[in-house]
Amino acid sequence: MKKFTNPLFNHFKNRTLQGLFWLLPIVAIVMIVFWLYEKIDLLVEKFFHLVGFAPQNHEFLWSIAVLFIFIFIIYIIGYLVQTKLANLFESLFKAIPGYTTLRDVIQIFNSSKEGENRVLVVAIKGFAYDGYNIGLMYSQKESIIKDHYTVTLSMTPIPNGGYMFEVHKENIYVLEHATFDDNLQYLLSMGVKSMAEVLEVEPKHLDEMVPLNEWLEKRKA
Repeated sequence: MKKFTNPLFNHFKNRTLQGLFWLLPIVAIVMIVFWLYEKIDLLVEKFFHLVGFAPQNHEFLWSIAVLFIFIFIIYIIGYLVQTKLANLFESLFKAIPGYTTLRDVIQIFNSSKEGENRVLVVAIKGFAYDGYNIGLMYSQKESIIKDHYTVTLSMTPIPNGGYMFEVHKENIYVLEHATFDDNLQYLLSMGVKSMAEVLEVEPKHLDEMVPLNEWLEKRKA
């Protein structure tokens, strides 16, 4: 029996999924920010009542206090992330089933990491005879196969799946100015936008790109 496909429905479904995956991180961040702000707001209100101030009569001072505490708490969290104290808290949460997996998935979406955890956008020898595919390197650690590195090719338009390959370093070229977010935008466009359009640069010859081996040498220097 021939499967029924409706081009209009498929177009609507794909665009809806693109919008959903673009919107989800923003909604999550906004919800967390509003939740935290609400808790601080209640704390400041209780403090005002404790010291004998009526918050409704000092709305400007109340707003300044809430904003100041909110920014200060975010700063403290950002500072603790860079200290060993964060590792202590993390060791306590590791006992929770699924925490480690969830943490690793969240770290994948952090495209500003440096060093071995930095996400690289790369071009590798592709499925076509002379072609190349654009993929991601979530780590620059050498594979179990000498001089090979793990590259992930994501699916489109839903990029939370894909394939992993062990690729020789001579067949990997780093797109230096491309980020994880750029690659996500490229995937969600389903090829409508080229990577050159996403990065707003002119197409380059392969010999103008940085080989992985050269990139690794520069990092060691």
